[in-house]
Amino acid sequence: MNKITSTNTNSWTLLIARLALGITILPHGAQKLLGMFGGYGFTGTMGFLTGMKHLPYIIALLVILIEFFGSLMLIFGTLTRVAALGFIVLFTGVVITSHFQNGFFMNWAGTQKGEGFEYFIMLAGLALVVLIGGGGKASVDAIITNKPTST
Repeated sequence: MNKITSTNTNSWTLLIARLALGITILPHGAQKLLGMFGGYGFTGTMGFLTGMKHLPYIIALLVILIEFFGSLMLIFGTLTRVAALGFIVLFTGVVITSHFQNGFFMNWAGTQKGEGFEYFIMLAGLALVVLIGGGGKASVDAIITNKPTST
């Protein structure tokens, strides 16, 4: 019996990386899509992203969907590399459109106009680890890839 080995099915490191990223971003996605945690929900977020940030409708929609459903995909380890790639693209876009002009550092002291991009380097780094390595231990991807295939 052949096995497909497209993910590191026993990696605790990848499990930790994908859970850290998914759990960190899920509340942000829930704010944008569902209005939880003080967020504005889908309609409010779409209005902000298309009106104030001048993003095209499809890009604004993708931001919301990637943050919410991409986080769930990472938490469960389903299509992990697809979700990780989505986050890398998302974080790159966020830095370019909203944070690069504020410099590297986060605004801990409240002395800058806005937040820097250091946080997004960490998030993109986690996403890159997951993109390269796959879902790791306890992922749907690992369950699927460990199924014997017919020859």
